[in-house]
Amino acid sequence: MTDTIYLDDFEIQDQETREINLFRDLRRQINHAKINSSYYADSLKDVNSINISDRQDLSKLPILRKNSIVELQKQAQPFGGLLALPIENLFRIFTSPGPIYEPQGKRQDYWRLARALCAASFNNKDIVHNSFSYHLTPAGAMLESAAHLIGCPVIPAGTGNTEQQLQIIEAVKPTAYTGVPDYLKVLLDKGKELNRDITSIEKALVSGAALPLTLREELESRGIKVQQCYATAELGLISYETNLNGNICEGMVIAEDIIVEIVRPGTGDLVSLGEVGEVVVTTLKPEYPLIRFATGDLSAALPGLSPCGRTNMRIKGWMGRADQTTKIKGMFVSPQQVDIISKRYPEILRSRLVVSRDGQQDVMTLKIECNSLNSEVLEAISNTLTSVTKLKGNIEAVPKNSLDNDGMIIDDRREMD
Repeated sequence: MTDTIYLDDFEIQDQETREINLFRDLRRQINHAKINSSYYADSLKDVNSINISDRQDLSKLPILRKNSIVELQKQAQPFGGLLALPIENLFRIFTSPGPIYEPQGKRQDYWRLARALCAASFNNKDIVHNSFSYHLTPAGAMLESAAHLIGCPVIPAGTGNTEQQLQIIEAVKPTAYTGVPDYLKVLLDKGKELNRDITSIEKALVSGAALPLTLREELESRGIKVQQCYATAELGLISYETNLNGNICEGMVIAEDIIVEIVRPGTGDLVSLGEVGEVVVTTLKPEYPLIRFATGDLSAALPGLSPCGRTNMRIKGWMGRADQTTKIKGMFVSPQQVDIISKRYPEILRSRLVVSRDGQQDVMTLKIECNSLNSEVLEAISNTLTSVTKLKGNIEAVPKNSLDNDGMIIDDRREMD
């Protein structure tokens, strides 16, 4: 007997049906964005939505990065030409470091986080203690609106004031926690120190910080079942953990109503199944279209379906940052430049630029997995490395499958004092 609860039947729909519906909605989104958003009217002016029918077609569209949004918003405040509905369709406006101004539409559960709460066994019998921030950034509102959708009353605790939060927990007896995992441990430790009874909390959905296995095990040893989700202020829910009969399932299930691609860092090119790459997300919300938004986070797609019964694709979860731009001998070198070099030579199967030190000198070595190479091609690759990066470096041919599958394009091994 399973205790799995779905928010709706979309989570268990046929995969082919989901894909057809997603790309039908994407074509509508592209048309909507081109008409109503000045940014997309320009960036997609040569795109005919009728030609976008699958992920290969989608991969040909331009990538949008967070630093680009910062610049766009400087030029056209406050939303950089990305808003695609009139301002009266908005409920709140938040700000994140950058700064980036982020709109919230008036729709219930605008960020779609209710799925993650249901997967973590939250229901309308729970009182939720929400320790995400309510000040200017959207995290607190993101979880509160999701909890309201499934019928949970919420304590808007926010961050800080730990002793006051403990007093409220002891009096109101919430059964569920949302917030960063580290702060849940702070509450438990401080509660024990002050002899506060906060044992009413029995489940938690955490995000915004890493959840090491040791921390998960400690929280569970103290009577709290913990699941995590992956979400951002711009995109809302991206993926979330699930369970089967109380046991955490491998990986994280992709949320409905978005399209997730895993691409080679620094590029928009799709990687093969299981290969680590950058998470790129396309949303279908009409207020604020984000088409091929690069998160800067690394992950990898998992094969097969989750045992919990959900049928969407799964990823391994957060695996680090994709932005590996580094300064070598005073010059910035980016993953995009390494990709340019690799694409010029069909002999190169995979590549990685290793940066090290020899005495007081920076040394860069382009390691390449390759088909047969002769000295002429090696010399050509070396010359291309110099012309693209404006720096001299070494070329090292390595055996096939010898470079780690970790999404690393530039491996900076220098130890800086």
